Amino acid sequence: MKLSLILIAIITIFSSCKNQNKIDKNNNQIERDTLRYKSEVHLKNIKQLTFGGDNAEAYWSFDDTKLVFQAKNEKWGAKCDQIYITNYNNYNMGNEIPKRISTGLGRTTCSYFLPGDSSIIYASTHLIDSLCPKEPARREDGKYVWPIYDSFDIFISNLDGKITKQLTYNNGYDAEATVSPLGDKIVFTSIRSGDLELYTCDIDGENVKQVTNELGYDGGAFFSNDGKKLVFRASRPKTPEEISEYKELLKEGLVKPTEMEIFVCNVDGSDLIQITNLGNANWAPFFHPSDEKIIFCSNHKSKRGFPFNLYMIDLNGENLKQITFDNQFDSFPMFSNDGKKIVFSSNRNNNGTRNTNLFIADWVE
Repeated sequence: MKLSLILIAIITIFSSCKNQNKIDKNNNQIERDTLRYKSEVHLKNIKQLTFGGDNAEAYWSFDDTKLVFQAKNEKWGAKCDQIYITNYNNYNMGNEIPKRISTGLGRTTCSYFLPGDSSIIYASTHLIDSLCPKEPARREDGKYVWPIYDSFDIFISNLDGKITKQLTYNNGYDAEATVSPLGDKIVFTSIRSGDLELYTCDIDGENVKQVTNELGYDGGAFFSNDGKKLVFRASRPKTPEEISEYKELLKEGLVKPTEMEIFVCNVDGSDLIQITNLGNANWAPFFHPSDEKIIFCSNHKSKRGFPFNLYMIDLNGENLKQITFDNQFDSFPMFSNDGKKIVFSSNRNNNGTRNTNLFIADWVE
């Protein structure tokens, strides 16, 4: 009897030690049961949705019941990014492959639900080549670059994966399309003017209008909840050296995303305001449900490139507040339409791998 009690006590002590909360190098406590750092006071009940590969840009359906996202996961047969759809509360993607919406050919990016939630919009390179486009080689100058594939065009697909319409036919990059909460307009990035600018069009692809016209990479745009404004990230080369570098890289189909800031303007491009002036890479912005704040990703505190965390800032550029505290990467935040939940991508809980997974949490004001 005594031996049994001793064994129980030892097991209890061992289990207690094993389940203690982790402390990262910045002395932030991560709670095992919720995947939440103690400092993340605006997040509650964090749940992990994916368990391997690179998963990003998860966006809500209009009725907040589904998510559409892009993933690169060889276990799913996706050697480069493809588009998948799932219920927002599907926690079984570690065992079951979610439904693929894209063709499985080429590379895709930036998917978004259209009004009615029976179709999605996304960009793909599959018309030019069924294979994954070549990744940029490591540069001798050490610059970190993103590829701007000129084979990207924008398509509409139903939820069975059948493409029902092609929206863009221009030579060059057309991608990064998102949809107004009002269901009447689309915003996207295009190089049709010779530079990477924002454009809007009606939901059927007609009535295309250029929104921005300043040198630099304007992209990752989203509408405000009232449909009146756009938030986006942009590079703004100023010096002769910066301008020359930007133009030379663009000729190679590349951009350097290491210096970007957050901007807001009206849907027609008027009243353009620079919201951040933090330095480094500030990107992946999204409107807070109140339309009075912006949540975004930034590495402005870093001297070596990482970590990237989520921050919140008022539209007047004041009251900057850190939201997440992972020591590697948190990005692509998106609020549900009812403002109660947030989905984001993170390197947390990846057991030291490079996997980027999707997480969902309740939002706490």
